[in-house]
Amino acid sequence: MAAISLTPSLRADYERLFDTCITQAGRRAEVEALTAALLRNKGRYAAASQLSGVPWHFIAVVHNMECSQRMDAHLHNGDPLSRRTFHVPAGRPRTGSPPFRWEESAADALALKGLNDGTDWSLAGTLYQLERYNGFGYRRFHPEVLSPYLWSFSGHYERGKYVADGTWSDRAVSRQCGAAVLLRRLAEIGELEFGARATAAADDGPLIARYAARPPTEPAARQTTETLQRWLNTFDGVFVRIDGHPGKRTSAAYRRVTGHYLPGDPREPRESRQPR
Repeated sequence: MAAISLTPSLRADYERLFDTCITQAGRRAEVEALTAALLRNKGRYAAASQLSGVPWHFIAVVHNMECSQRMDAHLHNGDPLSRRTFHVPAGRPRTGSPPFRWEESAADALALKGLNDGTDWSLAGTLYQLERYNGFGYRRFHPEVLSPYLWSFSGHYERGKYVADGTWSDRAVSRQCGAAVLLRRLAEIGELEFGARATAAADDGPLIARYAARPPTEPAARQTTETLQRWLNTFDGVFVRIDGHPGKRTSAAYRRVTGHYLPGDPREPRESRQPR
């Protein structure tokens, strides 16, 4: 079967999906907790990155998907570090003696997947490698369902999944947060950035929403802010949660794009504040 390549069309599709990735309202607390847990182990992911050449954030989200963030398990398959792996892939790492350090085992798992510092780690390249890590079964045989390995807990995924190798269910729903959703949240809080993307920024001029320390209650104001946030997300390196709140992060993103904070933001120099 022919391999799936990262074509310009697929690259643009990954970028579009990431730009429009919105966490389901009922899952936001869980995503926040998972993100905070990943950041507590950022140092260990960075150490594995030094050994493997793979970005720490890729290692972090794969660790969440494959091992539920357990530091006593092989990244390969969740087997205990006290011995070599005994599930597929068995007998890893081939060198060294147990018990293994998590970072060394993680580097072996990533090398086994052919991942290193020469891999395309752009936004689209990262999402492609995540989907490849889990397998392209959804894209090949169920293209109507975006892979939950990436998009579960977001508006891009509702139901349908493989419940076992080669066994598909239209009704099954993934209970695991997708890797792209976690990456999106890390980007939103400024923990990572991606380089230039293939998609172009919108040609329309900037929208205006007035800065507010608390989310507005008026539906019209929230809708205006959501439209602004979607517009901001079309620019390289800008990832804002689309939540209708014109607060600090949205205002900072607005400044990155326009050179000014939102009107009413106390961080804007008084002499350059825009009129109401």
